[in-house]
Order: sequence, then C-alpha cells, then structure tokens
Amino acid sequence: MRVGGSVRWLLEPTSPDELRGAYLAALESGLPIRFLGGGANIVAADGTWNGVVISSAQMRRIFRPLPGTSDTEGMDAGDADFRMAMPEPAYDPRLIAWAGCTLPALVRTTKGLGYSGLEGLMGVPGHVGGGIAMNAGGSWGDIWDHIEFVRLLNPEGEFVDVPRAAAHPTYRNGNLNGGLVVGAVWKLEPAPKLVVEARIREYLLHKQKVQPVTQWSAGCVFKNPDPERSEGRSAGKLVDDVGLKGFAIGDAQVSPLHGNFIVNLGKASASQVFELMDQVQDRVAQATGVELEFEVKRWLAQSQQ
Repeated sequence: MRVGGSVRWLLEPTSPDELRGAYLAALESGLPIRFLGGGANIVAADGTWNGVVISSAQMRRIFRPLPGTSDTEGMDAGDADFRMAMPEPAYDPRLIAWAGCTLPALVRTTKGLGYSGLEGLMGVPGHVGGGIAMNAGGSWGDIWDHIEFVRLLNPEGEFVDVPRAAAHPTYRNGNLNGGLVVGAVWKLEPAPKLVVEARIREYLLHKQKVQPVTQWSAGCVFKNPDPERSEGRSAGKLVDDVGLKGFAIGDAQVSPLHGNFIVNLGKASASQVFELMDQVQDRVAQATGVELEFEVKRWLAQSQQ
C-alpha cells in the first residue's frame, strides 16, 4: 500500500533458529511484538510504533527434501551439496519453503520442476508465511489444499509441526492458534512443464483483467460474506452496487476496476486508508444490511488498540 510509519525495532532473521532467537529476545524485552512477512495485506498506522517487528522476509529458501527423509526431517535441510543425489522430481513431488519465500517465487519453482497445484498463486504478492496464516486463495482453491504439514513457532517459543488434518483451515483463516509460520511442506502433482506454464499464464491474465495489480494496494479489503446474507453477492459486488467504485478520501481510492480493492494514487496516508475502509464498511451495511469483515490486517497505533 506504501503507507504507514516506522517501528522502534525491526529484526530480520535468516533461518528458523534465528527466528526463534529473535522471538525469545523480543519476549524478554517486554515490548509488544508484531510479525511481518511481505506486508501484502497489512496497512500500518502513521507515526512510530514503540515495539518489535520480526520480519521473515530474509527466510527465502525453497528446496526439495532429502531422499528418504520424512517431511519433518526435511524441513531443516536445504544445503546445495545434496542435490546431485536427488531423484527425478516426479518420484518425490514434495517441496519445502520457508516463511519468507514469495508466492511468485514458489510458483516459478513449481513450474521449473513440473509440479501442479499452486498455479493460482501467481500474481499474489505475499509471502508463504502470511499466505498460510490467512489461507490465501481464490476461485482455483486455497494455499492449504496441497500442504502436508506446517512448522510453527508457538507463543511459548517452541517449534511445533502441524499436519493439515490437525489444522482445520477455513476461509481466509489458517487456524494457527497464535503460532508463527516457519515453513511448510507441499505435496504436489507431477505435470508437464508446458501445462503448468499455460495454467499460470491463464490465471495471471485473468487477474490482470479484473484486479488493479499494477497499483499500490493491500489486496482484497473485505472477506466475501456468507452468500445467504448477501444474496450471493461478493464483497466487491456489494461495494459496486452501493456505487462506491472510484470513491476517494485524499489519494486513497476504491478501485474503479474492482470494488474490493483500495489503491494508493500516490500520496495517501494510512489514516486516509483507514477512514475510507470504515466509510465503505458503514455505507454497505446501511444500504444492504451486510456488515463486511476486514480481510486486510490493520496495524493500529497503541492509542487506537
């Protein structure tokens, strides 16, 4: 979104062990803690936040598990010297990615290996950690659909491996119970590389037609409501029906292309974005009786929490 202020402490670990060390140090400091991935669905308040932000953006590794290892044994691997002994990808179509890996990089890796299942993530600008935490997805499915297990750092600072069957992810909620994503193992479907590439291109072209992908935004602002309450209308359709496409406060504008996006035209402030989000939510509720729930995470100042 390109808005927001600064933070007193920013920690950028490069591995799972460094992440745990950063978290334990932050706990010991007694300061409030927030976790940051790519920031794709976060709007942070203006001003300086007096706390600790731990970013996983430097934890970018993507690799195949070692031959003959279980999923949990493979999570901490990734040394380049084992690759000469790796079998053909189709024999073990698993892939491991740490939390800071970008979703486009993950999709490009699957294309190169000939793995299908994550093509719909192309064009989603977030990171693995945030995508798992919010169960990112679309008409193609959800990010959890092909996950075997996720490694979390729990609130006590311990690593915990959670199989998909035990996580029970729901719509835009990875159901992590306060845990921080360290990484995940996917089991995908072998497919011809040209087929995977064609599917990626199809999803990307569709997204470019219907979403303001070239403008500064934080993705979809609202979760789609229960179809029974909204008469089958999505959040974007409700905003459109109320006539709010193009409505702006300063340089914060409801996208004329898609009603569920707020874009920064260049000089928007976080306070303008927050005010626009609140006004859109209120006007839709007054006109339709449907109170939309925020999908975007709002990092408010201490005085607003």
